Amino acid sequence: MSAVQTEVLLETRISAKAGVGIDDVRDVFAEYGLPLVVSPARPRSLHVHRLRVAGERTGEVEPGPFDTPLDFSAGLTALVASNFRGKTSVLELLTWCLRGTPRSEMQNRVRGWLSRVDLDATVAGESMGFRLDLTDGEITSAVVLTSKDSAALADVRTPDPARGITALLRAASTDSYAEQIAGLMLGRMDLQPLVNSFKETSTQTHGWPAYFGAVYLPAGGDKALLGEVAANGLPGRLLQVFLDLPAAAALTRVKAVRDVRVAEAKARRTAADAEAAERASERERLEAELARARDHLASLLPEDEDDTSLVDLAGNAVQLARTLADAQDEWDEASRVFRRARTERQQAAKLLNDVTESATARLLFHGLNPSSCPRCDQEIDDTRRHQEQQASTCAVCAREVTGDDEEPHEVTDEARERLTTSTSAEAVAKEALERAEETVDRLTHQLESAQAQLRRAQSAADLPARLAAQENVLRREGALSVFHEPEPPAADAAEEKTASILTAAAVLLEQDSKAAATALFEEVNQEIAELATLFGVPSLERVSIDRSARLKIFPMGSKQEWFTDQSAGARLRLRIAVVIALLRVGRRYGVSTHPGLLLIDSPKSEEMQSDDARKLFTELASVAAESDLQVVITTADFELAQATLPVQTIRQAEVGASLW
Repeated sequence: MSAVQTEVLLETRISAKAGVGIDDVRDVFAEYGLPLVVSPARPRSLHVHRLRVAGERTGEVEPGPFDTPLDFSAGLTALVASNFRGKTSVLELLTWCLRGTPRSEMQNRVRGWLSRVDLDATVAGESMGFRLDLTDGEITSAVVLTSKDSAALADVRTPDPARGITALLRAASTDSYAEQIAGLMLGRMDLQPLVNSFKETSTQTHGWPAYFGAVYLPAGGDKALLGEVAANGLPGRLLQVFLDLPAAAALTRVKAVRDVRVAEAKARRTAADAEAAERASERERLEAELARARDHLASLLPEDEDDTSLVDLAGNAVQLARTLADAQDEWDEASRVFRRARTERQQAAKLLNDVTESATARLLFHGLNPSSCPRCDQEIDDTRRHQEQQASTCAVCAREVTGDDEEPHEVTDEARERLTTSTSAEAVAKEALERAEETVDRLTHQLESAQAQLRRAQSAADLPARLAAQENVLRREGALSVFHEPEPPAADAAEEKTASILTAAAVLLEQDSKAAATALFEEVNQEIAELATLFGVPSLERVSIDRSARLKIFPMGSKQEWFTDQSAGARLRLRIAVVIALLRVGRRYGVSTHPGLLLIDSPKSEEMQSDDARKLFTELASVAAESDLQVVITTADFELAQATLPVQTIRQAEVGASLW
């Protein structure tokens, strides 16, 4: 089937599954630069040729300047030296040049020795020279050269256009070099960043350093089968990229775009929900503030809600106070009149009694009745008055009162009339006093009420607090009147259509990839089991790997286990077996796009017996020789290397000496 036929078939299948037009499918795939064809595997070769390391070593072991070149064989190269003599450092320097950043295993002390690192390599068929200048362990200058001939780059550190040597990039710092190398290698290796969703709210992007984990195999203790990161499905992504199953590359890119769109849509919904919650909280706050403002204003208003003018209330209170003062004066006068009338009535009653019983009193009836001597003001006491009645002597001058008691009835009648008159006058005075008292009481109550009303009015209207309270209420009411609830995000038909197309494409490509992988993985599983047994994994019946790079282990006579359940040594041997099996089967089917470079550090140190190590080294050398796989492996076992590997593949230092 031609590429055009494949493209037509794929877009037709996606269109039918998503329920959209073919043009819609083409538009979405064109918008994101996604392929509508299952492209053939593209070689991503990565081979190293020469490494040159220069600087000055400090410490007790071989101190002084050094300038060491190392050549790498086309197949397997074994770096052999005693422990802590630079084997791992070579792998880390290769990593620094090719990945852009060294791994954490690169010791700062060793980095501090370096002044120059040069690496010649072939990247996707292009000859490149990586040239680093360092000071105190940091890059101060870096350039990546390219030439049509790898041999022409030997010992060249600057561009030479006359010889066809040009610069691909320049950097002046460690960070700049890392950033530029990541972009350069992704482009040259035809790789897309690996994108995965993060906590279902955002996405994470992994670049070239994540891919490099399939080149520099992790140590045995690491949990990931492929690469350095076990989480977020990255091992499976690496497996499908470097074992280019049909539709795997397209599937990876479609899933990445779909995941980004889904994450963005979810983020928008989350933001809309957060905004709605925030707006609801804001409305509750405004309503609560308005309620408090209204309560405060009500507390400042008069209890009877009478909003009478403060001036009128004050004038009324003043007028009442004046009227009350006048009434008080009238009451005082009425009180005096009443007391005087009562005294006159009492005197008239006494006089009537006296004239009735005493002739002397009748004789003196029309005379004066002073209370004291008119000359000396001496008070006339009761004794003298009693003497006047008993002895008929004048209470003033003490002389005997004599005379005829003529017409006693007339005197008595006159006295009685005088009593009647004074009694009537007392009654009238008492009524006037009672009316005055009622008036005073009434006006007093009215004044007290007016004063209380005035005080309430003063507390509400005479202070700026009421105006401020009214303004506060109006401001809150205004804020609520213009408050708008956030509208839920409208359904985006275009967004839904795009998501439907991407989801349909992912499902179909997943089916195609899974169908293609079924037969392929049967052979991969068989290869892994045979190689792992050869490398010394004991009692292994069979294994099963899936497209997510999850490896099941089936020991003989025992239940199924996982790769992560194995010991560190078994994990390393299984990991190497997986990589070799993928390379072998992939090349057999023409779908292997692994870069073809493996860096393996001291496999024997991972609980590996000498016989198993010999089998591993022999098999690695055989695989490298029968294909274009390049393996750089390190060991401190001189005898192991010499017994299992061709002499031309060994780069060996003297026992106890440094490799560089």
